[in-house]
Formats: sequence, C-alpha cells, structure tokens
Amino acid sequence: MSGSMAQAFAHNFLGHSPRWYKACILAFLILNPLVLWIFGPVTAGWLLVAQFIFTLAMALHCYPLMPGGLLMVEALLLRMTTPQALYDELLHNFPVILLLMFMVAGIYFMKDLLLFLFSRLLLGVRSKALLGLMFCFLSAFLSAFLDALTVTAVIISAAVGFYSVYHRVASGNDPRQDSQYSDDRHLPSLHHADLEQFRAFLRSLLMHGAVGTALGGVCTLVGEPQNLLIGHEMGWNFSQFFQRIAPVSLPVLVAGLVTCVLLEKLRWFGYGTLLPDNVRQVLANYAREDNAERTPRQRAALIVQGLAALILIAGLAFHVAEVGLIGLLVIVLITAFTGITEEHRIGNAFKDALPFTALLVVFFAVVAVIHDQQLFTPLIQWVLALPAEQQPGMLFIANGLLSAISDNVFVATIYITEVKQAFVSGHMSREHFETLAIAINTGTNLPSVATPNGQAAFLFLLTSAIAPLIRLSYGRMVWMALPYTVVMGVLGWYAVSYWL
Repeated sequence: MSGSMAQAFAHNFLGHSPRWYKACILAFLILNPLVLWIFGPVTAGWLLVAQFIFTLAMALHCYPLMPGGLLMVEALLLRMTTPQALYDELLHNFPVILLLMFMVAGIYFMKDLLLFLFSRLLLGVRSKALLGLMFCFLSAFLSAFLDALTVTAVIISAAVGFYSVYHRVASGNDPRQDSQYSDDRHLPSLHHADLEQFRAFLRSLLMHGAVGTALGGVCTLVGEPQNLLIGHEMGWNFSQFFQRIAPVSLPVLVAGLVTCVLLEKLRWFGYGTLLPDNVRQVLANYAREDNAERTPRQRAALIVQGLAALILIAGLAFHVAEVGLIGLLVIVLITAFTGITEEHRIGNAFKDALPFTALLVVFFAVVAVIHDQQLFTPLIQWVLALPAEQQPGMLFIANGLLSAISDNVFVATIYITEVKQAFVSGHMSREHFETLAIAINTGTNLPSVATPNGQAAFLFLLTSAIAPLIRLSYGRMVWMALPYTVVMGVLGWYAVSYWL
C-alpha cells in the first residue's frame, strides 16, 4: 500500500511532466537551502533566477506557474525575500495585473472582428515579406500609443482563430462549433505536412509582431511603463520624450523593419515559410461562407465590436483611465450589446489571461528577491564608476543584460534612481544626466528582446494558448529573436555611444 501511495504522489507531482524534469525541480528545491547556507544569499539569489529561467525555457513540458511557484515559496520560507516585499512589488505593478485581468478578456470578445479583419489581410497579401513587414510595422505603430500586451493579445487572438479554423476543417469538424483543436490524433495524415508548415508560418508572423511591440514601444512616453517612469523623473512631456529618444529609436526602428524583410527573403532563423495553398483555400472558403451566411444579428455584433475597438483605441491614446479599466469597459459594452449574458460565456474570456497573471505574480517574487539581495548593485556601481564618456554605452549594455533576465521596469527604476541621485549630488551635468536617461530607456527596451522574460509581451506570447499549438518554445523564441537582438542591440549601443 505504501509503495502504491508513493507512486501516486510521484505521479501527481507536476502531473504529466517528464521524470527528468520532476527530478530537476526536486533537485533545485533541495539544493537551494544548501547553497544559501554555504555560499550566502547573493549566490543563492542568482541560482534562483537561473532556475526560474529554466522553468520558463521548459514551458512546453510544464506550465511555469507550478515549478516557478514552488521555487518562490521556498525563497519566501528561506527569507530571501518577504511577503511584504512581494506585496509591494505587486502594488507597484498593479496596472499591469489589472491590464491582464480585463484587457485580454476584452480582446477575446472582439475575436470575430479580428478574424474578419486579419483574414482579409492574410488572404489579400500574397508576399510573405510584405505580410511580415505589415505585422511588424503595425505592431510597432500601435505599441507606440497603446500597450504592448494589448497589441500582443490582438495578434495572438487572430492567430488562434486562424489555427482553430484550419485544424477543425482538416479534422472534419464544423469550424464554427467549439471543438478540440490542440489534439492532432484525429487529423488525417495527409494534412500533417500542411499543418507543420502553417505552424511555422504563424510562428514567424507572431515573432515579427512581438518584436514590433519593442521597436515601437521604445519611441514614446506611453509606449512602455518604464518610459513613463523615466519621463516623469526627467520632467519630459510626450513630444520632449520623443525628440530625446529619436536619435536612437528611429534608426533602430528602420533597421528592425529592414531586418524583418531580409529574414523573410533569406529564410533564416525559422522565417520565410509561406502559407500552404491548402490552408489558404480552407481559410478563403471559411471567409466566403462566413460572409454569405452572416445573419443580421452577427453583422450588428461586428459593428458593436468595431465601435468598441474605436473606443478602446481612443481611450488608450488619450489615457482617460488605467488600461485595465478601459478593458473592463470594452467587456461591458460588447457583452451588453451583443447578447452575451451567460456567466459561463463571460468566464471563458478570462481563461487565457489569468494563468499568465498568476505567473506574473511569481515573476514579481523573483524581482523581490533580486531587490532584497541587491543582486544588481555591483554592476550598477561599476558602471557609474567608469569615465563619463564610457558610461552611456556601458549603461545601455548593463540595462540590456539585466533586463533580459529580469523585469525591465524594475531595472529601469533602479538605474534611474541611482543616476538621479548622482545628478542631485552634483556628480554630473544635466546634459550628461539626460544622456544616461536615454541609455537606460533604450537599454531596457531594445536588447531585452533576447529572451522571453526580457519583455512582458514575449513572456505573454510564450505562455499563451497559441505557443504549444504552433510549437513556439523558449529556445525557439530566443533563436528567432537573435537576429533582431543583434541588430537592435548593436545599433542601439552605437547610437547611444556616438550619436547623443
């Protein structure tokens, strides 16, 4: 009996994850107290950060919430941080949590409109290079005024819609009825090759879109949360921020768009895959039938979704309220005027966002450990001790490296606080202070595309419903982002070092 119970506990621990993965997590949990006792909290803190990144990298084997959560519970028990420090991090980032709770659900209720619009784009543009460029540029433009997570949620929702339509049709199901589209067992073998090609096609578009959010987000005061923080500390308004950052952001934007086209033309790093003809035919037939069979009620629902989208864009552009509250407004408007009154239908909209929201809370626990153990302090002190002419370039590199493994808002907060303190103490001129602020802003935005944990939009994409469907793993995201990382990082560093 005891043997069978032990096997039951072993089987239940992290569910269907591979045995080697379960063994790794158990080893981490055993190793951490020993490292803390022998080598101290700084070494244990860096080890914990590496372990959390490992759970993200293995997201296709097990959703990172559970193993990452166990590591963070242990960190709290070992007093590497405190519940109060975690709570303070959550309060500081509450607008992001509010956004995920309501905005992503609001986008869910616009899925019919998004599928309608994106299907016209997908079927109307034959050139893959032009299509990739459009995804990248539109994401960049929207992210300069809206929130990167909102833009990412839009392209994820559209991709899920395309994938589900093709998978259901290929499996012999009605594409308009809810059915399982994550299981390939009922898919005829003759469709497998097309499905794999379709997955590669969607992966490339989603990565172009995700990178576009970083290219556009760096440009404006409202593009990223750390931009608003830095702009506030510097006393810059919207136009002043844009002008100060432009010598770095605009050349990088152009270089990023050129990189997008070259990747599609050269078919490097997993890009360049075309939409299979069979898939195009299925999507075209679906769009044609959908138009022919659309009822007056469905047309009215599309109009309501379109009006809600305009209200969403206007509300975000003019910042009439926190982003999450605008998302809640969208939910209320669409459900009230499209006949969605059942609790379970409303509840379905929150299924995708809340697991990531919980994971983000665990991520902020990692940030609390980094803060409490002052893991970044030696690097900050080293950069600020360099000669003044070397500081902007090294600050860009340091921010990029740290943002790639941590929260870029957290990194920007630490650096701008330290630099402002040096300025107030009379250790630098106002002009040099502004140059360092630009280096901090661009450093936390551009090179951080190197890893999924460097950008909230990338992390959201990695842990979203679409990632396992199109086989988008942590390693594949790093590989596909590599050319962008090199171009954006090198050009950004050069601009910060020599053009400011």
